Amino acid sequence: VPIWVADYVLMDYGSGAVMGVPAHDQRDFEFVKKYDLPLRVVIHPLEGPGPREADLMAADPRYGRMVNSGPFDGLCLDEALARVADHLEEKGLGRRAVHYRLRDWLISRQRYWGAPIPIIYCDACGVVPVREEDLPVLLPDTVDFRPAGASPLATSPGFLAADCPQCGGAARRETDTMDTFVCSSWYYLRYLSPRFEGGAFRPEDAAYWMPVDQYVGGVEHAVMHLLYSRFFMKVLYDEGLVKQPEPFVRLLTQGMVLKEGAAMSKSRGTSVVPDPMVAAYGADAVRLNTLFAGPPDKDFEWTDQGMEGAARFVGRVWRLARFWKDRAALTSTSPGEEERRLRRVLHTSLQRMTADVGERQNLNTALAAAMEMVNAAYAYREEVPASRQHAGLVAEFLDILVRVIAPFMPHLAEELWRVELGRDGSVHRQPWPAFDPEALKAEAVTLVVQVNGRVRDHLTVPAGFTDEVALREQALDLDRVNRAVNGRPIRRLIVVPGKLVNLVVGEE
Repeated sequence: VPIWVADYVLMDYGSGAVMGVPAHDQRDFEFVKKYDLPLRVVIHPLEGPGPREADLMAADPRYGRMVNSGPFDGLCLDEALARVADHLEEKGLGRRAVHYRLRDWLISRQRYWGAPIPIIYCDACGVVPVREEDLPVLLPDTVDFRPAGASPLATSPGFLAADCPQCGGAARRETDTMDTFVCSSWYYLRYLSPRFEGGAFRPEDAAYWMPVDQYVGGVEHAVMHLLYSRFFMKVLYDEGLVKQPEPFVRLLTQGMVLKEGAAMSKSRGTSVVPDPMVAAYGADAVRLNTLFAGPPDKDFEWTDQGMEGAARFVGRVWRLARFWKDRAALTSTSPGEEERRLRRVLHTSLQRMTADVGERQNLNTALAAAMEMVNAAYAYREEVPASRQHAGLVAEFLDILVRVIAPFMPHLAEELWRVELGRDGSVHRQPWPAFDPEALKAEAVTLVVQVNGRVRDHLTVPAGFTDEVALREQALDLDRVNRAVNGRPIRRLIVVPGKLVNLVVGEE
């Protein structure tokens, strides 16, 4: 095998020497072209003819089967790599090796704020770990924080002096502390039993509560803190101290509220004080304006232009609840089509909000669904006289509405729950309502009717109706559809349930 020296091979990659495959690696290809060296195609694609050496204008990186490779011809690339490794090991010419990119993590810091490193230095015994029963080592209170070229813990004689755990002789403590990333890598476990003195955390509590259902943090955590947390959790799992190998189930990396295109800053005078807006519009309106600005994982430029609209929505919810407060005057007869339509909108919106809040975490679209809910209620009020509005539906509507707006408008929701609805306790202790799947079903749907893909008319049919023969006949009964068909033969009928009917017609 000829050996060539090139400046693009990394010394810390493998052994610093790599096999050149110029027909299939662009850097190797450019090297052989520059120095007019020979190349050989050794991989043919799985489909179609392979390239010829003379025709190559660039490296061909496609996956395929081995050629020009002696006993390995015809093998797929993955299988060939394994067989080559087997061959080298059998001949004693090499062995498989995994090269990790992980490096040692230097965690010692010359500062006060951090976990003391539980190590004692003894002139007789050397480096000795603190006994487990003496853990944790606590930070001292008597420390001189003035710069002295050493860790602040070295200025505390009471902390520095220690007895050797092995021989009992005079010794000294380690004065460096651990990087604070060490503490932040397992704090969620300590939070579960902060006063537990029998260890770092109570295993029963960790088994019950872990893993964390939702983690919210900046995107910068993804390559540092979250990585370290997973290291810690996996080690604890391997040691049998926790029941789960992962610390977090879901991650939301929230965006930032910007001002003048950058993060808000007091020093630059771009921070926004909400107090004047709260005084003018109320805290709930300010909260709505912020939550409605966009999805939480995106940055957005701060603006107060939506404040008036947010305040109007707060007012609309308040007036709706006040209007329906006295339900004694409402009817209790069987609900009609208007009631079924309002209840369908109520539970369709609730279904969307449940997914937006609990799964997608798009609070802005959840608010949009709440607004559709309220708009449907106002439309019902205008369509149906007050004496015919259904008392049971109104009670269900208000109960659901106040519960779902509570995370968005907490002050208004609490007022409506206690005062207008007369309920005991706080709305914020109530469970999130469940939508009724039966209410989502429409009794009738409107289908688009097409002829050769062009919309010609619409057809209203019972929900779930898929009888193709009947749909064809009903579509042909429509004048505009009949004129478009114009007696031509129907070659095909395409039905998308609940959406469209498409008649594909040919020439006469």
